[in-house]
Amino acid sequence: MTLTDAAHGFVDHRHWEPAEALRTADPEVADLLAAEAERRAGGLQLLAGENLATEAVLAALAGPLVDKYAEGYPGHRHHTGCAVADATELLAVSRARTLFAAEHANVQARSGTSAMLATCAALLRPGDAVLAMSLEHGGHLSCGSRANFSGRWFDFIGYGVREEDGRIDLDQVRELAKAHRPKAIVAGGISYPRHPDWAAFREIADEVDAYLIAAAGQTTGLIAAGAAPSPVPYADVVVAATHKLLRGPRGGLLLCTGELAERIDRAVFPFSQGGAAMNEVAAKAVAFAQAATPEFGAYIRRAVDGARALAGALAETGARPLTGGTDTHLVVADIGALGMTGSQAERRCAAVGLMLGKCAVPFDPAPAVETSGIRLGTGCCAALGMGPAELAEAGALVGGLIAGAEPDPVAARVRELARAFPGNAGR
Repeated sequence: MTLTDAAHGFVDHRHWEPAEALRTADPEVADLLAAEAERRAGGLQLLAGENLATEAVLAALAGPLVDKYAEGYPGHRHHTGCAVADATELLAVSRARTLFAAEHANVQARSGTSAMLATCAALLRPGDAVLAMSLEHGGHLSCGSRANFSGRWFDFIGYGVREEDGRIDLDQVRELAKAHRPKAIVAGGISYPRHPDWAAFREIADEVDAYLIAAAGQTTGLIAAGAAPSPVPYADVVVAATHKLLRGPRGGLLLCTGELAERIDRAVFPFSQGGAAMNEVAAKAVAFAQAATPEFGAYIRRAVDGARALAGALAETGARPLTGGTDTHLVVADIGALGMTGSQAERRCAAVGLMLGKCAVPFDPAPAVETSGIRLGTGCCAALGMGPAELAEAGALVGGLIAGAEPDPVAARVRELARAFPGNAGR
């Protein structure tokens, strides 16, 4: 399978079987993995943070670099026998720099959160003020949650969105920046369905002499395909993810200016991580190459078009898509008018094979454990070939079920759709 056709090649998960070596050595784990394959094959995956890795990515993850210890960076490892590991990492870095037009890339971060940790370690000192989107308005836990390193080590100040249209309130961002003089400003979040105005954030950061950090984990794939404005020309550091819309392995990616390259690298290793997972680095290299193909661009366009159709269908059922729609693969909807909390909706939909997540919405009167909203994404369904028509139907099924439709007919239709687009493995 070539890099080109791997962008949309799958094996039907309903026919997935554990390798004989696994079945013999550990039948208990083999059964669990088979159960996961069966679960995926029977429903529609609408969770915004998940996607289907391609066959080529999975092959790289299972390759011989899975057990290579390569602590350090190419040419400066702490172990011998790293020539191939060095070449692989240099290839991944080169592909990432080319794909995103970045001066420097670090491909060792194990997740978006660990990438944010490294960024904070490189740019900040404990107690420094940081301005970021508040968690209640769409920010990530690594940008101020007290349960996370960010909220314990740094002084995060949250900005939000305007109540009238749900868009980021840049006037508030500027006012808070001038009042608090933060060391860094974080632009972007995990449940904001519109493109941030990177140039405006850069302008505000310059006014208060702050670093600009772009939190682009949710939209990395969109940026790679040119379907979202790139933060690279504006941000000092871009915190990205290689799974989600990029369809690579679960992992993080850091893009930064050449001036900050050494600080970022040292903040990843040795400050916050040990030896790199070289099989993940190899799989990231594959994902970067696949993201440069026309097939990947078509996939991203299908995901975005599908999200708009999904948002429109939800609105017709009485749900309220935040910001009136979406620019991305994300749809966040207030379902308060349908008489159900986000937590209740999540459980009711999961019972019929519609996998989505509860989500707080700005100015939400519901408790955080319940919420008034849901968050959906089209990455997985688009990877299977679903387009606007199918995702509009998925939105109608979700909204109708939340509004009180009988579950049995919905479950039957979900199974039919899953059978019509069977490549749930992403292999």
